[in-house]
Amino acid sequence: MKQITDTLWISGQPTDAELAAARAAGVTRIINNRPEGEEPGQPTVAEAAARAGQLGMEFVHIPVVPGQITRKAVENFQAAVAGADGPVLAHCKSGARSLSLWAIGEVLSGRLDAAGLDELGARHGINLAGAKAWLTDNC
Repeated sequence: MKQITDTLWISGQPTDAELAAARAAGVTRIINNRPEGEEPGQPTVAEAAARAGQLGMEFVHIPVVPGQITRKAVENFQAAVAGADGPVLAHCKSGARSLSLWAIGEVLSGRLDAAGLDELGARHGINLAGAKAWLTDNC
């Protein structure tokens, strides 16, 4: 898990042990950005929701196909983070889509300058070129 803000963590597909560690760290909501069946062996959405629920965490599914971020997905992501009763763990296969959704939303809301995306990505070991391209194409 990589801490992005006081209230947002991102990761790749979490294991059961990582979900338990997230809960122990105070995470109250899981946001799953993976489409159902993205790769073999991936937990189903129902299984992931049940695991989160067993640990007392809320579960939100905002599926995003790699390279196909929509404004609606960005808005839903921002609302899910803002509406949580505590810290959030957002995940996808590697964490890149989750960080991109957050970063695009922060730029659109004026809380982050697009010029800072390279530094943000480098700090967390994630290439945000796709987020930059999305902002160029959609703004």
